[in-house]
Amino acid sequence: MTVLAQGWTGTDTRLIIALLAAIALVVVLISVLKLHAVLALIVSSLLLGLGAGMPVGKVVDSFSTGVGDTVASVGVLIALGAMLGKLLADSGGANQIVDTILARARGGRLPWALALVAALIGLPMFFEIGLILMIPIVGLIAARTKRPVVGLAIPALAGLSVLHGLIPPHPGPLAAAGALHANLGIVLGIGLLVAIPTVIIAGPLFAKLAVRLVPETTAPVPLAQSSETAQSAQRRPHFAATIATVLLPVVLMLAKAIGDILIADDTALGQVLDFIGEPIIALLAAVLLGLVTLGRAAGFTRDRLSAILGNSLGPIAGILLIVGVGGGFKQTLVDAGISDSIARFAAGAGIPSLLLGWLVAVAIRLATGSATVATVSAAGIVAPLAAGMNPTHTALLVLAVGTGSLFFSHLNDPGFWMVKEYFGLSTSQTIKTWSVMETIISVVALLIILPLGALLP
Repeated sequence: MTVLAQGWTGTDTRLIIALLAAIALVVVLISVLKLHAVLALIVSSLLLGLGAGMPVGKVVDSFSTGVGDTVASVGVLIALGAMLGKLLADSGGANQIVDTILARARGGRLPWALALVAALIGLPMFFEIGLILMIPIVGLIAARTKRPVVGLAIPALAGLSVLHGLIPPHPGPLAAAGALHANLGIVLGIGLLVAIPTVIIAGPLFAKLAVRLVPETTAPVPLAQSSETAQSAQRRPHFAATIATVLLPVVLMLAKAIGDILIADDTALGQVLDFIGEPIIALLAAVLLGLVTLGRAAGFTRDRLSAILGNSLGPIAGILLIVGVGGGFKQTLVDAGISDSIARFAAGAGIPSLLLGWLVAVAIRLATGSATVATVSAAGIVAPLAAGMNPTHTALLVLAVGTGSLFFSHLNDPGFWMVKEYFGLSTSQTIKTWSVMETIISVVALLIILPLGALLP
């Protein structure tokens, strides 16, 4: 703490007080006054800048710049991810993955199969969409096998949640990677390495305990697929083609990350890998391929495909705005000098950067209930810590923030209520299962990330 005392000033104290007041205001506006997160973040960002002593014009400019930069960097990626997810859902490709894998899984292998299915579906889809797709599958399997629904739901939820918190192109990891200037390919590669054991522990293994924690529950009434989808999909795409389409952006981004390490940038192969591995190119390639392997294979006309892509963009408007204003909040922190104060505090107090990123995200998650708000806000707060990091450790900081944003979902999280209602659980049962599972994900992933920070160069 001596270093902290030497480097700390009265200005730092005032800035930290302004930050804490802004976070408290976000909590009150969202949790107590039920104001939408977009408005809460805008108001808090402006008051944060003023409280930090910034001129009024500078506050507005900083916030606007942050919104523009964030939407410019991740907005198109989120849109492309939504298009791919909609194609996968409407073509029957998601169900093809499910049916093919589950046809080979029986008995004790069912929870493991559901975790795998959810993880595959969760790669290109947002959590809420993946959850709606998995509900009828879990319900039908529980009803047919007479197994407790919790024992099957937890593995599926774990697969979806881990991918949502750690793996691009989900909004949180994308926004955090942009704020910290991280290499998305490295984030993706290490994220998958962290995700696999995390899903296993929080999914199939915890499910065995969850069944004992919660008295046997009846399977929920399966949600039927939309009539629009049922009438439009004349046939399902092939399993191999569906898997290839879903995994294409993952493969391209990983190839770029490996090429950055092994191949010189000035070679022809290095330049090709750099181009195809750019997230926007990788996702664009997957969407264009999906139009053929998913859309045309399902018998959709050109007009129908155009409608699918158009309809995919409406539901993500709110996500884009939250991510954008979160970027504005981040830029206000940076321009006010608050992020530098946080960095000095971390250095003086001896808190490891990865642990600090996780703790900040946990605090915002518990306060606001939103994993996305927690991720983008925490990434902005700890951004100066990434300034001197190499690409590997910057990626680990992105993942630490992402996993912190998943900690203990409770009553202020819309996802909590979705899980409660869809699976027919009581509030206490949801806390014992879903909330505990989210906490296991957050802690287990952190316990994997911290040693990686010491081992990886």
